[in-house]
Amino acid sequence: MRSRPLSDSIRPAARSARRSRAFAAVAACALVLTGPAATASADTGAGSDPGDGGELAAAEAASTPSCDPIDPTACLLPFPNDWYTVRDRSTETGRRVAFTSAMLPTNALGASVDPAAWNRSDGFSPGSMLVVHVPGLDLARSGAAPVTDVARSLAPDAPIVIVDTETGRRWPYWAELDATATDPARQALLVHPARSFTPGHTYAVGLRGLRDTAGAPIAAGPVFSRLVGGNLPRTDPLWARQKRLRPALRELADHAHVDVRGLYLAWDFTVASTENLTGALLHMRDDAFRDLRGKAPSYTITSVTDRTPDQDPRIAREVRGVVTVPSYLNQPDGPPGSSFNYGRDGLPRQLPGNTQQAAFQCEIPRSAFDAPSQASLYGHGLLGSEREVAAGNVKAMAQEHDFTFCAAKWIGMSEDDIQVVAGSLTNIANFPAVADRLQQGVLDTLFLGRLLAHPKGLSADPAFRTPDGRPLVDQRKGVVYDGNSQGGIMGGTVVAVSQDVRRAVLGVPGMNYSLLLSRSTDFVPFGQLMNQSYPDKLDQETVFSLLQMLWDRAEPDGYAANMTDHPLPETPRHQVLMHIAFGDHQVTNVAAEVEARTIGARVHTPAITDGRNPDVTPYWGITPIGDYPYRGSAFVVWDSGSPAPPTTNLPPVGPQYGRDPHSDPRNSALAREQKAVFLTTGTVVDVCAGAPCKAG
Repeated sequence: MRSRPLSDSIRPAARSARRSRAFAAVAACALVLTGPAATASADTGAGSDPGDGGELAAAEAASTPSCDPIDPTACLLPFPNDWYTVRDRSTETGRRVAFTSAMLPTNALGASVDPAAWNRSDGFSPGSMLVVHVPGLDLARSGAAPVTDVARSLAPDAPIVIVDTETGRRWPYWAELDATATDPARQALLVHPARSFTPGHTYAVGLRGLRDTAGAPIAAGPVFSRLVGGNLPRTDPLWARQKRLRPALRELADHAHVDVRGLYLAWDFTVASTENLTGALLHMRDDAFRDLRGKAPSYTITSVTDRTPDQDPRIAREVRGVVTVPSYLNQPDGPPGSSFNYGRDGLPRQLPGNTQQAAFQCEIPRSAFDAPSQASLYGHGLLGSEREVAAGNVKAMAQEHDFTFCAAKWIGMSEDDIQVVAGSLTNIANFPAVADRLQQGVLDTLFLGRLLAHPKGLSADPAFRTPDGRPLVDQRKGVVYDGNSQGGIMGGTVVAVSQDVRRAVLGVPGMNYSLLLSRSTDFVPFGQLMNQSYPDKLDQETVFSLLQMLWDRAEPDGYAANMTDHPLPETPRHQVLMHIAFGDHQVTNVAAEVEARTIGARVHTPAITDGRNPDVTPYWGITPIGDYPYRGSAFVVWDSGSPAPPTTNLPPVGPQYGRDPHSDPRNSALAREQKAVFLTTGTVVDVCAGAPCKAG
């Protein structure tokens, strides 16, 4: 997820400095595990409605918050699970998450976690991986769909069945055993949706026909056997669980023809609604822009540096400044570690007069002095800064295609936040500060975008004019977005909520973090920290899922359903071009494929040379582009010759995986040409002459 360094001339030093900061933060946190974090303006957000009649309501009222008895291995399993929700008529889904501190994993110091941030959710993550424990399971002998054959998940006899109870349709997925597990008796079964679950929908899950390493059938546990074995009396401790289970069993039988008597396990879960996932950020956007009253945001230019061709043959002027953005965080100026200040309505609210001075940096190419340039936001890489806009590949794109690039900092996951991010992995109670500040960072970027789009914004400033007053930015062209790595990831959120940006290029992107972290070489040092803080690998998988519930409010997993053709309220439709590096070591390709399926992007074909991709059906579920030129969202694979990544949830570490191609697409002149045409015209052109695209 780390992007290419600041410039060609300082490449080794930049990479070394960033890695040193990250490792130093990890090392510091490893010495002392963080204690519980304070939560400001917290509320439980969970409440049941005793007014609902019927047997299910009675069962719910009879149950008290507790671990689900159907999987006694660990509390919260299986996950996600509506057993851990309550009825709530005030939410879009009619449910609300109702965790207690006792349910949530504790770190090695036993620090408890306040569940308030999670209990604001009216369901679980659209990208939820299903986490469950099946002793002795052999997926191959069971015939479960691996990551290389997603289509098998929809077979009539598939051993794992997921049904969308709103539509009655089966949902595609792949299943894997946690390859990071150190104790076979605590190895998680992970089931990943191949396309994000639909917000607001409920899903029923059934496991059947499972076999162990000897090929023998695995029998259901005693609790589940009792639940499906016949009606239990109200006096039985499992009566409430049986009643809560019946809707899932009925959906599996009716829509997937599952024989309930042959099930190993079954349960259901509800996905958080679009309103719940996006509500905080949209409220901040609408509140902040309403206060502008049609004016450009306030800003200050702090430096203007002109360069001669000898100093920089591509960039003629660098401009730095700050834009004033309303802050919805609970500390003045919103420093690292701050989280949202909530109003009585449960939405982020400004402290009186609280603002962010969001730093930005712009690179104006020499070509702009001949013809006004296209304005573009730029998104930097993992734990980086706005200074990355001065990277060599960005300068090349600017000069070759007459783009002025401006970048703000992804606060929440920037260089300033390294210690907080590391600390949240020692104690997940600290993670709300990461997710909240990251949403504030998106708002900062939206304000910078408005500065570029507004006729009285940056384009009217002398810093963006020639000495004789001619504009260096063509205001009529509007503003677009181009980001790489973390910038490719977070760019999905920006474009989904932006009212100014209509087209975006997402370079080496993916979603969601709970899927890509263990598959990324970038996470290796942070994984070592987690191993000390949460040494049980089964707990770690639950932790990833819990973090994702909060990450969804900032990263594209919570916005993907509305990123392109089904826009959010008061938001235009958008087009997205995804550039993928085959065999990427930092952002796994499978995370990009899930995103492409979810947003409806079409894939350039032939996508890759025959035999290069280990999948039975490469890019299954992603519709090919028919004819060029193509107007729509697209997914283009760039192949540098690196081997395919592992087919497990492990990072591609070792010489057998070759060179990391993560930075290759942005460094390809052909890829930059395709990006430029798309961003300026909305048209995807075939720059690879009907063949697979090559880079590097």
